[in-house]
Amino acid sequence: MMTRKRLIIIAVIVIGIPAVALAWWLLSPLIIDKRVSEDFPFAANAVIPSDMTIADAERVMTKASQTEQSISENMPDSLAATGSTGGTNEAIERLKSGSFRDADGAHEGSGTATIYQDAAGALILRLEDFEVTNGPELHVILSTHADPQGRNDVHQEGYLDIGKLKGNIGNQNYVIPVGADVSAIKTVVIYCQPFHVVFSVAALQSLMPSPAIDRISG
Repeated sequence: MMTRKRLIIIAVIVIGIPAVALAWWLLSPLIIDKRVSEDFPFAANAVIPSDMTIADAERVMTKASQTEQSISENMPDSLAATGSTGGTNEAIERLKSGSFRDADGAHEGSGTATIYQDAAGALILRLEDFEVTNGPELHVILSTHADPQGRNDVHQEGYLDIGKLKGNIGNQNYVIPVGADVSAIKTVVIYCQPFHVVFSVAALQSLMPSPAIDRISG
């Protein structure tokens, strides 16, 4: 009799612990937000003038990327310098941008997604003022589908999974692989890998060629 009880207890423990762990993995994101706050990527290697903070520098650079008129003459003198690679200043261009929308009543998202490129060809996806419903194993997908609703749409030929979502709230950056065909990318998708659920989508619009943004350097 005691042996049977022990077997039952052992079975409950063996089954129960993984079940609790799985339940926590599935449910904890629904009640716990993960916040991140990453600097604007092209200011990360900058030498900031003594009279300016990193936040100030980021605001200048971000504002510059959103204007269609050259701002080179209007930038503070303290920002005029040679590039970090030694030579002339390097250009930063906004290629595509869009706003996140809710996928449905249970999965909500907001904020902007922007693809930047520097003079060397490096590509960065930046999410700003970003917030999405949290969930298990969320990934950032660059999709070639204009309005992805499910797994097949998201994984349409040419899609790129550029990594696990760093946080469901806050500004964050993701490296886009060298050689990626940005012209084919139509949406940024926040996607739950285990259950193949779309949490939020940002439809990207190509931007008119923008002026060069001087890299901050010393």
